[in-house]
Amino acid sequence: MLVASGSTRASRSGFSTRLLRLALGLGALLCSTVAAADPALWRVTGPHASIYLYGTVHVLRPAQPWDTPALDKALAASDDLWLEVPDADDAAKLQPMIQSLGLDPAHPLSGKVDAADLARVDAAAKAAGIAAGEKALEPMRPWLVSLSLATLPLLQAGYDPKSGVEIKLKAKSAELGKPVRGLETMQQQMHFFADMPQATEVAMLRATLDDVDGGAKRLDQLVTAWQAGDVPTIARITSQYMAKQSPALYDTLIVQRNRAWADALDQRLKGQGTSFVAVGAAHLNGGPDSVQALLTQRGYTVERVQ
Repeated sequence: MLVASGSTRASRSGFSTRLLRLALGLGALLCSTVAAADPALWRVTGPHASIYLYGTVHVLRPAQPWDTPALDKALAASDDLWLEVPDADDAAKLQPMIQSLGLDPAHPLSGKVDAADLARVDAAAKAAGIAAGEKALEPMRPWLVSLSLATLPLLQAGYDPKSGVEIKLKAKSAELGKPVRGLETMQQQMHFFADMPQATEVAMLRATLDDVDGGAKRLDQLVTAWQAGDVPTIARITSQYMAKQSPALYDTLIVQRNRAWADALDQRLKGQGTSFVAVGAAHLNGGPDSVQALLTQRGYTVERVQ
């Protein structure tokens, strides 16, 4: 954890890396303390190919159950595993990107937000365990500060990115000898945030500050829905909430990405064989912007199998 006295560029980078890996899947940071799991799983069928669609959670408590017989069967029947990013757990690749895209020491945070918001950042940072408060975040761009303040409470609550579903799916795929492919690159994901106009970054930060006390509670509400496969509730708490809070962010993180993924999966479905595709649960929200809806529009049959 970053502390006030020992802050260096390297320590800020490592700190930010841990936070960013937790936060890039904003629509699907779910957790739970219940004893069983039954997350939603779909099968999409083309002329000679098919894919399984599975909504993931990017960070869980270490003992959190998530696996099911249906999921294991689908993965075993697939030729390969597709994730949002195949190497999302590679900190060595992520750290230099954070330094170049997330840190801006020449233009500190205090020059980009007003005094009232700066005071709120300071209070939120200290409440999250950053002793130096806002001063420790000064070199960060507003989007990275926003993600940091949104995800630090998860670390405090015991959530572990090493327990995320994608990492476990990769391990299962390795045991089965199946290749892992990516719908995006790590650099693309970073640029979704880094390419936002500064005004959008600041608006994102303000939205985080407005809800900094409610994030953990919303996660508790999400978990029951995810484990029960309750897609409408997941949509209401994740993608619909994001669309209301920040339409621009929703368009960037959900709509545009879903369209790009649907294009890629369309090409995959025109081939042969079966693939297992695991993406954040918010992208499979059942609405008109969801991956399932976009594939249905292209003429594919989509059925829920779990």
